[in-house]
Amino acid sequence: MKNKAYIFALAATLLWGSSAAVVKILLQNLNSLQILLYSSLFASISLFFIALFQRKLSIIKSYTKKDYLNFACMGFIGVFLYYLFFYLAISYLKAQEAFIINYIWPIMIVLFAVPILGEKFTVKKILAIIISFMGVVIIATEGNIQQLHFAKPLGVILAVIAAISYGLFSVLGKRQNNDKTLSMMFYFIFTFIYTLISIILFGNIPQINGMQIVGLLWTGIFTSGGAFLLWFLALKYGDTSKIANMAFLTPFFSLIYIYILLHEDIQIYSIIGLIFICIGIFIQNFRFNIKNNY
Repeated sequence: MKNKAYIFALAATLLWGSSAAVVKILLQNLNSLQILLYSSLFASISLFFIALFQRKLSIIKSYTKKDYLNFACMGFIGVFLYYLFFYLAISYLKAQEAFIINYIWPIMIVLFAVPILGEKFTVKKILAIIISFMGVVIIATEGNIQQLHFAKPLGVILAVIAAISYGLFSVLGKRQNNDKTLSMMFYFIFTFIYTLISIILFGNIPQINGMQIVGLLWTGIFTSGGAFLLWFLALKYGDTSKIANMAFLTPFFSLIYIYILLHEDIQIYSIIGLIFICIGIFIQNFRFNIKNNY
């Protein structure tokens, strides 16, 4: 099963890596809320069938009002806000820039773990944070770090907020004891509700064509529900620390998708920034996010 675990993990990273490129294509005709509306709906449906296949739906009977309140809060922080700000960042930045900057979320886990989990700052953690944020600065300034001129500050801020949202979600998730599949299903159900309300108040539900449906199904089913299931299976059957380190592959796969699907020239400052961020993440060694990267 160990070989299968690596196959599952590789498949999950391949799916996650495609998200920025696919969303960038969808943003040509849809806005961030509209994409999130359909992708959260499709993710909810796919996770429902995954839970059905796993024979876990009966567990729902044991959930209390407190559990549903928890699902609502966690879904708002870690799914609704995360994807909304991530999609907005992609709309302002190059796909490669948004995805790489967003990849500092493991560092955000270290920061939130101090006040929430009572972890202590160490020299290793401080060094990891500094190095990773140097990578963000390199990308945000498009390599002109001496002048510190931020080319698209709003996009950078949005990508960082997305990372903050997911980092907080991951740390809070360490205290959750509910079934992972059902939890994610409810997170996406509540995200769909939040997005629907937002669109009713501030936008409109668009008509979508065949190609857009394909893209939305991909983001909802494969990069959300499917990738989550594959990652869960990889962690279950493989060596946890080795599987977790395979998450390093995700941004590199993303650059390949971006180059092929969007024809974006991969900038040298993006590569350098990504290397800095990955070094920072490696230094703190994925201590807190092993089971929350989905």
